[in-house]
Amino acid sequence: MFEVQSDIKALEGMGPIGRDELKHHHHHHMGWGDLGVFGEPSKETPNLDLMAAQGMLFPNFYTANPLCSPSRAALLTGRLPVRNGFYTTNAHARNAYTPQEIVGGISPDEILLPELLKKKDYVSKIIGKWHLGHRTQYLPLKHGFDEWFGSPNCHFGPYNNSVCPNIPVYNNSEMKGRYYEEFEINVKTGESNLTQIYLKEGLDFISQQAVAQRRFFLYWAPDATHAPVYASKHFLGKSQRGRYGDAMMELDDSIGQILAHLVSLGIHNKTLVFFTSDNGAAVMSGPLQSGSNGPFLCGKETTFEGGMREPAIAWWPGRIPAGTVSYQLGSVMDLFTTSLSVAGVLPPDDRVIDGLDLSPVLFNNSLLDRPIFYYRGNQLMAVRIGQYKAHYWTWSNSWEEFNKGINFCPGQEVPGVTTHTQEEHTMQPLIFHLGQDPGERYPISTCLFPDLSLFHLRVTAVVEQHQKDLIPGMPQLNMCDLAVMNWSPPGCEQLGKCLKAPESNPWKCDWPH
Repeated sequence: MFEVQSDIKALEGMGPIGRDELKHHHHHHMGWGDLGVFGEPSKETPNLDLMAAQGMLFPNFYTANPLCSPSRAALLTGRLPVRNGFYTTNAHARNAYTPQEIVGGISPDEILLPELLKKKDYVSKIIGKWHLGHRTQYLPLKHGFDEWFGSPNCHFGPYNNSVCPNIPVYNNSEMKGRYYEEFEINVKTGESNLTQIYLKEGLDFISQQAVAQRRFFLYWAPDATHAPVYASKHFLGKSQRGRYGDAMMELDDSIGQILAHLVSLGIHNKTLVFFTSDNGAAVMSGPLQSGSNGPFLCGKETTFEGGMREPAIAWWPGRIPAGTVSYQLGSVMDLFTTSLSVAGVLPPDDRVIDGLDLSPVLFNNSLLDRPIFYYRGNQLMAVRIGQYKAHYWTWSNSWEEFNKGINFCPGQEVPGVTTHTQEEHTMQPLIFHLGQDPGERYPISTCLFPDLSLFHLRVTAVVEQHQKDLIPGMPQLNMCDLAVMNWSPPGCEQLGKCLKAPESNPWKCDWPH
């Protein structure tokens, strides 16, 4: 799977017949409108556009949460963040993630995809951003991955290492250096070789497994499109779109190289590759540092379409029919269940799994009837079934944040919809027809859409059932503490990179939006 910042996920797996690899690309913070195939005007993603032409494109694919950490937790567990613990109860409907001061991480009770793939002898590697907790007990090699090259957090910085440490880059279970130190990112020019380093790690891993004829799962999660955006020298200044476009072109080029590598090794016909992102474009970062959500409303942090609808492409030459478009409502959680299905592993039967097995969609172009739940923190905000979406709560961000210049919906205020106070619509949900109004600008009334009352009955029943059955997980993102930051990660001694941590003084994290 590829996730872009939004993230790249690559799933490579083995199916019941023959050897199937799973490769997921997960890109960070990439928007739906960032791909040429979705109408981006500069047409600078030829490799992703070709991947879509050779595979299946999903225009209705969703993340499980409008920001990074919870959607990654959902991808790897197949479960909504409210079930897997990647949410907060400190305040109502707040987005929480895993900054350096977070005390929590992925719960030991959760079972991650790579742990399950071990049953069929898969070798699993994550490259890039992990984001499921940076303390030792939460790192990838403790949760089923065999290899890791990358970082536990976003590449924010540079920091001065006295008040706040720079973020470490790991090779497997030991740090190899820190961002802005051994792993350079020039915030001023936007130059960094990290995407090239991540690409080489990915190509080498694929080669090693192919030569040894081992089944493998690669989760390729670069974060170059997350602010502060970076690209390597060869790509800087190349895009019509500025620095974000440069990063996007480099990710596109990398994905082209990865697919070509699978072909050259002769394993393309037994490898499922899936490209998607972890949340919509971070439009509040401004046009220089963020991407495009196409026709959709708002962006990252919100439960409008711009925050949760993601670009998605599935590629498996010979198995997935080329040049197909599926109208299936898909979710990042489906990658968990679908990967297990392709690998011939049964999902755990002792817990609720929210992801669907998309095999019938990928291989027979079937359509599965299912709802999409839009959560923000501990609150179910909206539900989509078919073409209709019902909002039970609306909120962009608070007046206080908005007045500080933080705008989640720049140029897109829709009165009564993009509200700056948390508005409840449970008795009379705001309903949009996303086929006719993808931008969620015109709430509809029953008289215009005769089938609306059927939808209303159905969505009410779906929500009642969902809430009746819901057993929320123990929230992992409530507590913060400066003492738990990346002061002295494993491996710092050999490098002479250990820093002195302050005294532990935990507090309830403040999640403003």
